[in-house]
Amino acid sequence: MKLKKRKVKHAAIFFICWFALLVFLVDGVLKFQTLTDYFGSYILVEVSLLLLVILPTLAVYIFTKEK
Repeated sequence: MKLKKRKVKHAAIFFICWFALLVFLVDGVLKFQTLTDYFGSYILVEVSLLLLVILPTLAVYIFTKEK
């Protein structure tokens, strides 16, 4: 699979922005400990947060148009 520089750049920018937003929300607003208490599992919260970052980043990479 050949990586396109433009697609990687867009996906990387999206990843950084989305990751920063989730860190702000989880650490600042929602409090991570509150999420683990609510869902009852540290692993479940960690995996769901990782998927919330990785899956949209892959979608941006896949759907970025190349000229």
